[in-house]
Amino acid sequence: MIELRPFATLGAANHGWLDARHHFSFADYHDPARTNWGRLRVWNDDTIAAGAGFPTHPHANMEIVTYVRSGAISHRDSLGNEGRTEAGDVQVMSAGTGIAHSEFNREDAETTLFQIWILPDARGGTPSWGTRPFPQGSRDGRFVTLASGIDGDGDALPIRADARVAGVTLKAGESATYPASPERHLYLVPALGRVRIGDVEAAARDGVAVTGLAEVTVTALEDTEVVLVDAA
Repeated sequence: MIELRPFATLGAANHGWLDARHHFSFADYHDPARTNWGRLRVWNDDTIAAGAGFPTHPHANMEIVTYVRSGAISHRDSLGNEGRTEAGDVQVMSAGTGIAHSEFNREDAETTLFQIWILPDARGGTPSWGTRPFPQGSRDGRFVTLASGIDGDGDALPIRADARVAGVTLKAGESATYPASPERHLYLVPALGRVRIGDVEAAARDGVAVTGLAEVTVTALEDTEVVLVDAA
């Protein structure tokens, strides 16, 4: 099954400083047909105005992966962690038993990002945070694992869930194949450009939900950058 979820059908909330789109039910947006996709619970497409951001707030029992599309986001949390994650890079917060954090756009221009929440395999655990650069050149033409809780994915930011976050950049006409498992839930979003997956064409920021397939081939109809979640 390959299901297109066009950007225009997503939940929306514009707070002025934050223009958010929700691929799944979140805050005041509720669609009973879009509450989760396997362990994938939230995929928010956020545009944050310069100098604005999320003041300190708590999380618990969630794996939160932030993929910065443009600009940068600055993080501070109750564990004493501080860091700045730039476009193309990834940060991960394992909320565990509880953590409070703030995220601000300290840049002179807007920041755009995908924030992805994945349900952990078990509740509790010591909270943690980490970030690392993933040069986009390393993703040219092939999927690269960015964050993962799957055995064997050691060269990635760790999460405490049976899930993987991967990315690929493709030039128009190029293809990349991801080795899926039919029982798992894949969700793909082009950060830019248009792609074809099977008989489905997706534009930038559309969502594509996939299950029941042994592999997924993404073909770029335009230069593209794709983020994928593979979850139990």
